[in-house]
Amino acid sequence: MQNFSSVLDAVLPVFTLIGAGLILRRLQWLTATADASLLRLTINVLIPCLIFDSLLGNTAVRQVGNVLIPPLMGFFTVGLGAGLGILAARLVPEQQGMTRRTFAFTVAVYNYGYIPLPLAQSLFDRETVAVLFVHNLGVEVALWTLGAMLLSASRAGTWWQRLATPPVLAIPLTLVINALFADGVPAFLHRSAHLLGQCAIPMGMVLIGATIADHLGELAVARGGRVMGLAVVLRLGVLPGVFLLVAALLPVSPELQRVMLLQAAMPAAVFPIVMTRHYGGDPATALRVVVATTACSLITMPLWIQLGLAWLER
Repeated sequence: MQNFSSVLDAVLPVFTLIGAGLILRRLQWLTATADASLLRLTINVLIPCLIFDSLLGNTAVRQVGNVLIPPLMGFFTVGLGAGLGILAARLVPEQQGMTRRTFAFTVAVYNYGYIPLPLAQSLFDRETVAVLFVHNLGVEVALWTLGAMLLSASRAGTWWQRLATPPVLAIPLTLVINALFADGVPAFLHRSAHLLGQCAIPMGMVLIGATIADHLGELAVARGGRVMGLAVVLRLGVLPGVFLLVAALLPVSPELQRVMLLQAAMPAAVFPIVMTRHYGGDPATALRVVVATTACSLITMPLWIQLGLAWLER
């Protein structure tokens, strides 16, 4: 079992890179104009390469259980978070229905990619990283179905088009290649994908920091202390305990248990801020949830991971 210092050593670089993105934006060394091209590069090239490198030749995703069950768990955990978020949203002081639905949606969607990926690489093995990617398929489906329905029922019908992105398509494609043609992939191609894929996580976390920096001014003038406190209690207190209980009780693989442990400790994802703008939600509420849970997770994340490791490995 990992000791606390090892867990902390794995967590701190994640927040260091996010902080670097925030500082770079403040210094205007990373401008908002550059974000669009860097984001396209990350989503369309770097992440698919990371997926290809992680899944190709990986024995964990040749097991049927590690291909079928993780996406179901990804969808289930977001749905569970949304359900609890809707119940908790009754305590949100604003009376507008959209404010409460935005709160429920943002609390439900944990940071399922950029932060848990480096942690999975540091704390566990290549098999766990592969199962993490497969698990995230279910999270993506939940994001564009449950999330879209919460924020705007009129646009929920186009959810399937939102899933046709290079990272999502790269997962089933690589699974097929891994099952049928893994030995036939040229070594230089795999090596090239590996080199490009190693850029995905640092780039993504720096962009997260820059995005948070862009919205800190809005947060300063917003009065949402109750929303932020409620989000921290739910996202970083209640839901991690529920996730770990599900992981311990269900007969799932050790790799999926580790993935659920990492996702349990995650703060709210940043992308819902963008989605709330697109679907007519309340971006200020989404911002409060994201900033509050991300800041507090610096303390809670290593504690939950350490507790989860001790519980699941007993």
